[in-house]
Amino acid sequence: MNAKAPKESRTIMTDLVLPSETNPLNNLFGGELLARMDRAAAISARRHSRRIVVTASVNHVAFNSAVPLGSVVTVEAKVSRAFRTSMEVFIDVWIEDRESGARTKANEAIYTFVAVDETGRPVAVPEVLPETNLEKERFAAALRRKQLSLLLAGKMKPQDATELKALFE
Repeated sequence: MNAKAPKESRTIMTDLVLPSETNPLNNLFGGELLARMDRAAAISARRHSRRIVVTASVNHVAFNSAVPLGSVVTVEAKVSRAFRTSMEVFIDVWIEDRESGARTKANEAIYTFVAVDETGRPVAVPEVLPETNLEKERFAAALRRKQLSLLLAGKMKPQDATELKALFE
């Protein structure tokens, strides 16, 4: 199984915020944005693994900016790291200014997907070979996030969390 660059899983979804998708403040519902991010991330994970994928966890979501009614929203997703059967997908959400066309980062999220076969059993996925500095940063941080998650879930002993120990040495 050949390793893949994050650009091979890059997924871009652009859409308009409609009135039925907004709250009383005329901003996009958080749940609607989560669904958009989940779809983009799932496509990204599927492109990387070429398998059926299921959402395993939503590891991080930052709603940094409201997304107003009428906004053009772009959700960009790329696999940042792959483990044995799971993939971390980093998602960036951009809002396009109506007049200038300038893009502003509004939100970000990190989802984890597991590749499965037709019976739902986890299957191996290709490794990720990061190319850009940002991809390398996200790749390295993914292992720390995974170890922290396993540690908090009681599935890893503190002494085995090598990446986390390195932060405090």
